[in-house]
Amino acid sequence: MLPHCSLLLLLCAAQLLSSSSALPFEQRGFWDFALDSLEDGGMMSMMRDQNEGSATEEILTPDVPMCPFGCHCQLRVVQCSDLGLTEVPRNIPPDTKFLDLQNNRITELKENDFKGLTNLYALSVRNNKISKVHPKAFAPLKHMQKLYFSKNLLAAIPKNLPASLVELRIHENRIKKVAAGSFSGLGNMHCIEMGANPIQNSGFEPGAFKGLKLNYLRISEAKLTGVPKDLPDSLHELHLDHNQIQAVELEDLSRYKNLHRLGLGFNHILNIENGSLSFLPMLRELHLDNNRLTRVPKGLPNMKYLQVVYLHSNNISQVGVDDFCPRGFGMKRTYYNGISLFENPVNYWEVQPATFRCVNDRFAIQFGNYKK
Repeated sequence: MLPHCSLLLLLCAAQLLSSSSALPFEQRGFWDFALDSLEDGGMMSMMRDQNEGSATEEILTPDVPMCPFGCHCQLRVVQCSDLGLTEVPRNIPPDTKFLDLQNNRITELKENDFKGLTNLYALSVRNNKISKVHPKAFAPLKHMQKLYFSKNLLAAIPKNLPASLVELRIHENRIKKVAAGSFSGLGNMHCIEMGANPIQNSGFEPGAFKGLKLNYLRISEAKLTGVPKDLPDSLHELHLDHNQIQAVELEDLSRYKNLHRLGLGFNHILNIENGSLSFLPMLRELHLDNNRLTRVPKGLPNMKYLQVVYLHSNNISQVGVDDFCPRGFGMKRTYYNGISLFENPVNYWEVQPATFRCVNDRFAIQFGNYKK
């Protein structure tokens, strides 16, 4: 047994001598440690497991959705407003439904700006500096229904708008002309807002609105001197406020038998020709405030469905007993909910009570002091 014990002691002494000659411990960086571990597959596997879910791993994961830098992408809504952008950003997710690019500095819409966005439902480029739109810019947008293009520098209606479009807001641009066929192929369009453009009556070419079946049209704050001709006869609402219209002639409204609301406030209207309003049998609301009328327009008693009439801020000095209501009982289908006559040079105490016999209640009548 002794020889064996001596051999064991000698081996232990050698091991101790070997350990004492090793280099002292040196603290090393994480990446040095990782590089040394490349030769050890098990060590690298352990490191990956410990760091699972880190930023590096997420970037490499193919399922992470795209989103343009600086934008917010959530629930198929991409919001890139107020970023100072000068062009449409890249990497927009292809399943985007609403793209918000308003309040930027975009000057042009290029051919491939919306490539792949076949699911887009609404696009807002409001309040940019866009003056040029490529004819094929909207070609990929097969299902877009709403386009908000107000407050830009457009001089004409963009070409080749998507056939799926339902609503177009293009007010506050520089449009002076609407050419024939500008809206061709847009049979689904229901609403156009194109006010605050420097367009005159002569700016609408014959056939400019051909093929449209609009419900709503606003051409307010323009330079119109009369009711435009050949607007869609399907209109339910027509707003021509804040123009320079001086009169309503007999045939001006003859096309619009489906109108429910007509806005002619803030114009220079002195006269509405007798019989003009007879073409509007379905009218519910009539705005003639802030004009230069000297009397209540003829024809109101025959409008069976008329409920609201704005006549305030005119020069009306007299109101007759039959100016609003028909003489026959039951001829009016709906009573008035509102008649405004304030800021007119008419003495309300001189108006006979029977004048408002077809009004719901006395609070629906608005008189007021006249200020010269």
